[in-house]
Amino acid sequence: MSGLHRSASAPLKNGGLPPQELLDDLCSRFVLNVPKEDQQSFERILFLVEYAHWFYEDNSVEKNPSLKSFTLKEFTSLLFNSCDVLRPYVAHIDDIFKDFTSYKVRVPVTGAIILDETCERCLLVKGWKGTSWSFPRGKKNKDEEDHACAIREVLEETGFDVSKLLNKDEYIEEFFGQQRVRLYIIAGVRDDTAFAPLTKKEISEIAWQRLDELQPTSDDVISRSITGLKLYMVAPFLSSLKSWILTRQPLVAPRTDAPAKGMCVWKAKNTSIGGSSTIQESQPAKPVSDKPHPDMGPGKSFKNFKFDTGAILQALEAGFST
Repeated sequence: MSGLHRSASAPLKNGGLPPQELLDDLCSRFVLNVPKEDQQSFERILFLVEYAHWFYEDNSVEKNPSLKSFTLKEFTSLLFNSCDVLRPYVAHIDDIFKDFTSYKVRVPVTGAIILDETCERCLLVKGWKGTSWSFPRGKKNKDEEDHACAIREVLEETGFDVSKLLNKDEYIEEFFGQQRVRLYIIAGVRDDTAFAPLTKKEISEIAWQRLDELQPTSDDVISRSITGLKLYMVAPFLSSLKSWILTRQPLVAPRTDAPAKGMCVWKAKNTSIGGSSTIQESQPAKPVSDKPHPDMGPGKSFKNFKFDTGAILQALEAGFST
């Protein structure tokens, strides 16, 4: 990665870099003034940088559309170049970021499969970027129990509280590589329930989808349904889900007047101002108090660093203490 140096001569599109005062505030608020345990590894530090990135995109850019929007990798480079404590490690950003992305895909994920009263439909959400659908779910925080994570993530992504409906023993679990994904089955939710995400720029659409329409296009293609929906994170759970439904009696008999197709229940209304996208609905900002999952050990590329790790952590500790 080439890095985003403030002294770069080539002008950036859609506005310049944020002022140094703003970067100093983000670094101080999210990286320096945090519990010492969150400063013990680059993986944890990158989680803090990610929180700073969310805050920058959801607040700074939205209030001042002339500011440039960045990907997480670009923002990481920018903050490392601007923060005195992190600047000595700019040359190793590629390795640090690679370790961070590898670490993230090992953090367990939990969520919920929400079924309507007839068990004919399930609730799916579509991410802010991209076109893939999934069940509402997200990564566990440090020391967080599986069911508590599911309740929190479903509330953040749909605005619906499943805490009184969740049974800790009713779930489907799959592994994607090294990542465990556990989805609790929540049945009997009314199809006229109001849904709306509580976080900004994370969910673009929420819809009830018919289970019989989530069938794969063929035996060789399990990530796209017969209606064309992209279902990479849905398809692996469908077989077990249908087996579970067969053992239960739906609360309500199938309705003959029910819509034959999927039914959208919430969709973000986007407006473009100065190259940035904003949500017209009034929603609270993404919480920044979440803590990362416990250490799972540094990635392979971190182990191959050709510099003194002890000296690095000593220098970081000295910087944080000033």
